[in-house]
Amino acid sequence: MGIPKSNDRITLNVGGKVFETTSTTLANAGRHSFFGALFDADWNPASSSSTDFFLDRNPDYFAVLLDLLRTGELCIPPHLAEKQLLREAQFYGLTDHVRAARWGPFDGNRVSLSASVPGTAPGDGTAIRAGPDGGCCVAHGCIVHVYDWMLEERNPLHLDYQIVNDVGWLDSEHVVVSACERLGRGEGGMGLFSVSTGETRHRFQVSHENQVKSFTAGALSFSSNPDYRVFSSCKGRSNEYGIGVWDQVTGQQLDFFYDPLGWSLGDADRLQWLPASNCLLVATLFPRKDNCYISLLDFRAKSMVWSWSDIGASAPAALLDHKRVRDALAIEDATSICVVNEFEDLGFLDLRTSAPSVRWSSRSRLIRNPKMSEDEPCYPKLGFHNGQLFTSMNDSISVFCGPEWVLTSRLRHSYGGPICDFSLGGDRLFALHSEENVFDVWEAPPSPLSF
Repeated sequence: MGIPKSNDRITLNVGGKVFETTSTTLANAGRHSFFGALFDADWNPASSSSTDFFLDRNPDYFAVLLDLLRTGELCIPPHLAEKQLLREAQFYGLTDHVRAARWGPFDGNRVSLSASVPGTAPGDGTAIRAGPDGGCCVAHGCIVHVYDWMLEERNPLHLDYQIVNDVGWLDSEHVVVSACERLGRGEGGMGLFSVSTGETRHRFQVSHENQVKSFTAGALSFSSNPDYRVFSSCKGRSNEYGIGVWDQVTGQQLDFFYDPLGWSLGDADRLQWLPASNCLLVATLFPRKDNCYISLLDFRAKSMVWSWSDIGASAPAALLDHKRVRDALAIEDATSICVVNEFEDLGFLDLRTSAPSVRWSSRSRLIRNPKMSEDEPCYPKLGFHNGQLFTSMNDSISVFCGPEWVLTSRLRHSYGGPICDFSLGGDRLFALHSEENVFDVWEAPPSPLSF
């Protein structure tokens, strides 16, 4: 960023009210904000010698945002609507500034329930994914409902009304949806959507022996700079069982990892890209399969470089039933994979060991809520954010901290029944309940200066 001149006074007429400020203050908005387009690299007026600007916007909300740029603090007078302020912040490109001042750093031990949002369709949601900007999306049958960071619903997404298996955010403006195959159509079970318009940008296809095949796409994951790839578990009617790889920008198929050992890669419940090791975690879990399979795939070497399964465990069958893995999550900093069973015991697999075994931690177990129904159990899920480990169980989410992953707090809101899925992102935690089609939003408490 350039350094504004010493004589950098700027006059802004906003909706008929005159504000005087400096280009130094406006530079705090950042080069990619609305104000960045008005100035050159040195934050001098870009189009003319004039330092007077007229903006046809609401002056009351602009005054709050200008004060935020001056002080870094957000003070919203009681007579102003917060949602309207957020819309004005979006126009000026100041949403990150508002969010940073409004919510503060995310800490699972300090978050509080801020909203419970009812679903817009009958029946149960199946998956929820947090967006990078504080919004989320909820998979519901053949529809994906998208919510912005003000929790207002945008245009729904669908792949010709096929059942959705997974959904993931590429960035704040694009979502990938995976779904069941479209028989005889050959267009594939994945699409890239614009969250602003709901339009399909392109479809992802699988080609086998120079022919485009119909396929069912399952779990999703993404890599970032420099490759920008999309990964998905795939099942087809020919030999296309395994993990497909596509370019995020063009949608072109880049690779396909065929299942070499019958480990059901095409049925994977979780994919996770590990940037430090440049590998993809693939986990196929109970009850989709009788046995759990976890592996790391290196697409550079075209090989499975690490693997574990409970199929060869030497424990009695009755004991294995109590230790069946329901979810798996790699923690690269700890060179381990965390797993969880149906009793919320946490276990850990050492990625540095070629023949690992699960080290179960009894310190993490919680007492099951006897009020929760056993007819349709919600299996526990894992999440990791800012050095904290999260797992869902019944109607609550537990937070674990420290090198020994000690239970430090529990988030519970009983309305809606058991939690079937949760997701962390954009400094928020979203928990999707299974019975009432409602999701909860947990976030850091607001600053005392916010109201």
